[in-house]
Amino acid sequence: MNLHPITVKAAAAYVAEHHRHLPRVQGGLFAVSAQADGATIGVAIAGNPARVWQGTGRVVISRVATQGAENACSILYGAICRAAKALGYREAWTYTLAEEPGTSLRAAGFQDMGLTRAEEWTRPSRSRLPAARADAKRRWMRSLSA
Repeated sequence: MNLHPITVKAAAAYVAEHHRHLPRVQGGLFAVSAQADGATIGVAIAGNPARVWQGTGRVVISRVATQGAENACSILYGAICRAAKALGYREAWTYTLAEEPGTSLRAAGFQDMGLTRAEEWTRPSRSRLPAARADAKRRWMRSLSA
């Protein structure tokens, strides 16, 4: 398995085809792909955190999608973290469904930060499409400063 750069647009198309429960992703900052035998077997997309966290040295890994290759998720998480550190970010955050075990995240050095509140994305000041899932999510964080 080798890592290769990929455009956010191409990575988003891959996510639309292969992600288990969230096929749409709204843009991103940068992306990476994992390839084997010349074929893409997984992608990861890094994006901006929520507006309140922007400018604080945090990057969010908004999507990781693979075709199930062993260790592909962990390798992609690690690659995004190395790239983010090189760009000056101090922390990487990501979210999973509460029932997901986070095995790949633990292997990539992420710490479980607990559950978020279950809520919709719509706010009085800005309406949004209904969330695909408004369940509580598990937040994960990896420090990039070490």
